[in-house]
Amino acid sequence: MELRKNYIPNKDSFQKVQKKEEKMMADYDRGILKDVMRSIMENKLAVFCTVILAVIVLLAIFAPLSPYDPDEQDLLNKLAAPSIKHLFGTDDLGRDYFTRALYGGRISLAVGFLSMILSTAIGTVIGTVSGYMGGKVDVILMRFTDIFMSVPSFLLMVVINSVFPPKVYSMIIILGLFEWCQIARITRAETLSLKERDFVLASRHLGASDGYIIFKHIIPNMSASIIVAASLAVARAILTESALSFMGLGVQLPKASWGTMLQSAQMYIMDQPLLAVFPGLFIVLTVFSFNILGDALRNALEPKIMK
Repeated sequence: MELRKNYIPNKDSFQKVQKKEEKMMADYDRGILKDVMRSIMENKLAVFCTVILAVIVLLAIFAPLSPYDPDEQDLLNKLAAPSIKHLFGTDDLGRDYFTRALYGGRISLAVGFLSMILSTAIGTVIGTVSGYMGGKVDVILMRFTDIFMSVPSFLLMVVINSVFPPKVYSMIIILGLFEWCQIARITRAETLSLKERDFVLASRHLGASDGYIIFKHIIPNMSASIIVAASLAVARAILTESALSFMGLGVQLPKASWGTMLQSAQMYIMDQPLLAVFPGLFIVLTVFSFNILGDALRNALEPKIMK
């Protein structure tokens, strides 16, 4: 078939191509969501963890609806057993334990999510720049990452927390500054592969700047790995915050977090073990749920291990 000479595509032709591309992108987005939902629904444990995590998050969000003040003391009703009035009983100062667990969840989850955002941002930028630039920049940034990974981060966080005021915002900053190394390693490995792809080479030859390529091409195309790493980072941050608060170096009383509740319960562990069981159960279920959901997301978002 002979091609017509001097053919000039009209405006309608470009619009048809644009609409076709938009439809393909919409189908691709629905495909990712469908893969994630299928990966979760095929795993009964992942469904259970999703429900548990949703319940914990909703309880923490709507904690102010509780009829009790988490800091209101009732010494005449201290160490009461669980009942209809007090679902988890009361602590050594007569405060409603269920309400304190809800408010403690708000702090623990907030610290986990906000520190995850900070560590993911730092790790993504360092890992992407290191892998994309290569050469001396790569060597310097990766040796800097190795130094952070070689230092016992938990012990260093204990030292820093003992020096600075133990506030919630300081916990977020400290956790974010010490949890980015693994994300940097993951994003660097992904960047080394992506920067040799045709669309990146084409963009570079068309005159795009390094910053434009990194933030418009490389980072969006490794978002699946970043999401999986971020979900696991939340679990690590919650566990670390609880450990620091248990040692008295995190959130300070009278504010409630799951770690401070465990710290207060250790004095009554033999007489009132439920004081330690309830916050410990919240920590275990939350961390376990995030880990299981991280595995489900990896199965859905990484094609090489999909069924």
